[in-house]
Amino acid sequence: MTELQSVLPAIYAGWQNYQSLITAALKPLTPEQLAVRAAPHLRSIEEIATHMIGARARWFYQLMGEGGPAFADLAAWIVKVSLFAAQRKLLEGLETTWQGMQAAIARWTPADWQQTYPDEDSPEPAVITRPWVIWHLIEHDLHHGGEISLTLGQQGLAAPDL
Repeated sequence: MTELQSVLPAIYAGWQNYQSLITAALKPLTPEQLAVRAAPHLRSIEEIATHMIGARARWFYQLMGEGGPAFADLAAWIVKVSLFAAQRKLLEGLETTWQGMQAAIARWTPADWQQTYPDEDSPEPAVITRPWVIWHLIEHDLHHGGEISLTLGQQGLAAPDL
């Protein structure tokens, strides 16, 4: 086993734990608490969680063709923030994207991991790799989970216990 192969399970376990902490922090929130913003010009807790769900679905479905119809619907959340006021829908979206991402990652072969995609937003010829997508989603979850934590803390609400 290479050093990288021995590190990957710990990275995925940490990401799974972070997913659980964010979900646990959102679970008891009321619609009014989900609407709270750290500042008037920033996203609400609900909008941040919706953005996280949409980004996961968009990268997996629109770029890599993973996740099927459930991800196709959730991918629209990235542009239609605050579609669902119910925290239950946010929790379902986080869980659906999490399970779908993990199922795809577990199924991918070494050849699948080598697949690349053109970066249509780059001014120069560039490619996006599956490992880059996974890292990007980890950093995206961490960044926006931090926003959720900060906003919850400002309101005296329980933030993820890292």
